[in-house]
Amino acid sequence: MYKFDRDISLRQLGEKKFDANISPDWSVNNNPNGGYLMALLANAVLQHADMQWITIFTAAFLSRCVPGPATATVDSLGKSTRFERWTVELSQKRQKKIHAVCTLTDRNKGADQVCHYEAAPPDLPKQQECVEFPALPGYTIFQQMEVLLDPACAGWLTTGKLVARSEHRGWIRFRDGRPFDMLSALLVVDSFPPPILASQGMVAWVPTLEMSVNVRELPATEWLKCVFRSRFLGSGIVEEDGTVWDENGTLVAISRQVAQFRKTG
Repeated sequence: MYKFDRDISLRQLGEKKFDANISPDWSVNNNPNGGYLMALLANAVLQHADMQWITIFTAAFLSRCVPGPATATVDSLGKSTRFERWTVELSQKRQKKIHAVCTLTDRNKGADQVCHYEAAPPDLPKQQECVEFPALPGYTIFQQMEVLLDPACAGWLTTGKLVARSEHRGWIRFRDGRPFDMLSALLVVDSFPPPILASQGMVAWVPTLEMSVNVRELPATEWLKCVFRSRFLGSGIVEEDGTVWDENGTLVAISRQVAQFRKTG
């Protein structure tokens, strides 16, 4: 079993309740990564849902999580011909940490096959020409995920040079060779450094308030191509929009994240 699968595994405690252990190995600045936590919660939903394709997963991060024991509780919101909806909550020491809503579907029936994209995968340099994000102390997620940034948007990391456009483009894969799937798509959309750092520098603190992920297709390649963009910073809030593609040009996921922004220096 791959490490990611072990670290999102659950033990049934009772009806619709699970015991979990939040791993310290998917952290950003010593905080468990939001995408990793979403994958863990989505895994809890899949244990009860009839439909097994996660179309939309939206999470509100209410309070800071820490590595260690946690409880996940799921509840049905209802079911239609095409969709099934569940809520799922994560608690630690009886304090609610995350509240999420998961919308699922059955991909084998009722889907419209029309496909029309008005955007394309990012045009990236080869992997060997990109800048690897280092596994800094407390940033253990980069020990698990290999993230390579396009040099054109990595000046804040390499030379201290900032740019006007808050965008990160790059490649990502599991270091242990795990194939990407539906649950790991939730991890990928939160595995790049915040794009606002490209214009504001790495002194910013950017904790996630809410994140929504729309999973479109299963990827078929070892590497994924990602682009994340922030356009509006104000009142201490910044948004982040992302798209994830495989090397065949298949759109894997679309994300929207809203985060707090605070200068720490």
